[in-house]
Order: sequence, then C-alpha cells, then structure tokens
Amino acid sequence: MSRFVLVRATLVALLVAAAILGAPRPGLSHEATAASTTTQASAASSNIVIGFVGGFVRHDNPNHGPVRLAKQIRRTMPQDTYVQVFENRRRRLAYETILRQLDTNHDGVLSSEEKSRARIILFGHSWGASAAVLLARDLRREGVPVLLTVQVDSVAKVWQNDSVIPDNVAEAVNFYQPHGFVHGRTRITAADPAKTEILGNYLKDYQKNPIVCTGTSWFDRTFTPDHMYSECDDHVWSQIGDLVRQRLASAGISRNTSAAVSAGVPAQR
Repeated sequence: MSRFVLVRATLVALLVAAAILGAPRPGLSHEATAASTTTQASAASSNIVIGFVGGFVRHDNPNHGPVRLAKQIRRTMPQDTYVQVFENRRRRLAYETILRQLDTNHDGVLSSEEKSRARIILFGHSWGASAAVLLARDLRREGVPVLLTVQVDSVAKVWQNDSVIPDNVAEAVNFYQPHGFVHGRTRITAADPAKTEILGNYLKDYQKNPIVCTGTSWFDRTFTPDHMYSECDDHVWSQIGDLVRQRLASAGISRNTSAAVSAGVPAQR
C-alpha cells in the first residue's frame, strides 16, 4: 500500500509540474522558431491540423495514434494544409505556431480577415486531448474560430477542465474507454449549444472487444492497458482521419462558395 501511495504522489507531482509548464502566453511571440517545431514549409496557411500526444510521449514517436494520424493526413490532404503534432506540455508553442500560420501578411497582428479564414482542427489523446480543448480556449481569447476538436480518452491535468467545449468551436467529438486507473472523460458538453455541436461521446470497451497493440511499453501494458488500447485503436483513428478530411473539404467548399457569391460568379463544383 505504501508503494502505491508513493507512486500516486509522484504522478500527482508530475501532473502539477506539467500543468505549470504548459500554460500559454497571449499574442504573437518570436521565441518559437519553425525549425524546432516542424519539418513542413514555413509558408502561412489557413488550413491547420494540430495534434497532441499524451503522457510524456515525444511528438514524433511513430508508435502513437496522434503521430500516425498526422502522417496519414499529410499524405491525403493538399500540400497547403499545415499538420503538426506537439507534446501536450507544448501547448504554448502550438498556440504561437497557429497564430504565425494565420498571419499571412507577417505583420505580427491577426486581422479580422485573417481570423475569418482560419480552418483549424485540434485533436489529442489522454493529456493531449485535454491540451486540445485548452488550446481551443486560448484561441477563443484571440477571436480565432476552430472547426473541430477531437478527444480520445481525454485526461485532464491538475487544474484543467477538458469537459466544456468553448463557443468558438463549431463541432466536437469525444471517444473514451471506462476501465483502469487511467481512463477517459465520459462526457463533454458545449459552453453554448447554439454555437457548438457535440457530435457524440462514444464508448469503446476494449475488455469486451480487445485489440492488439504493437510497439507499446511494458509500463503501459502492465498498468494502463485499456488506456493504451485507445491510443493504438486503428479503427478509431481512421474514423478521426475521415472526419478531419470531411470537415476541411466542407469548409473549403463553403469558403469558395462565399467568395464566388461575393464576386457575383457561379461557385465551382
């Protein structure tokens, strides 16, 4: 029992430290450089897909769901779509990266037009899912809209709230599993249901429907197996990939239609 208490206390301490280090700062900062955060071109883009890995996982670890999904999206979306995965503690860096991408004239200030062009999707697993919701709130304070947030077995850090989706988000969806010491939030709600549609809170029970994971750590297999399954469930991540592509495609069609109507010409189909 004493060993369990010690382990739990250690985990709590790590959670506190991570929460403190993950807080964002407002405005466009020049501290973050593109070379340290992305392997993509530095050209500004309004199509932005940001993912967060959970735990203490590296942003480029190929064995984890968010990283595999980002790789898949890069292969299937137009080249002008910015796709990047961050560690969950790097929320500030992700925030600054988004603002930089939206700043198409590179003047360090986001205009109303630059904000209105934003087509942003945020997703994550575990702590990363919570980070996605908090990043949406950060963007709300800047007046930046978000198309979609996706949470997979979402776990909030100390002092975080990953259950209420802010009203700058158009749609949100939550996947969770209910077993083990670490398990996801079962329900998310909208701060303003008139502005945000909750697509669903979807239960995945891996004890009833087990799957096989590869490339996992002994710690995950021993202490958090069901939470681990939620990260390597190819079916779930494939669903998310389809959703991301559909939402970006729909947003692109809507924007082209609006531009065509404003110009007084028929929209392309």
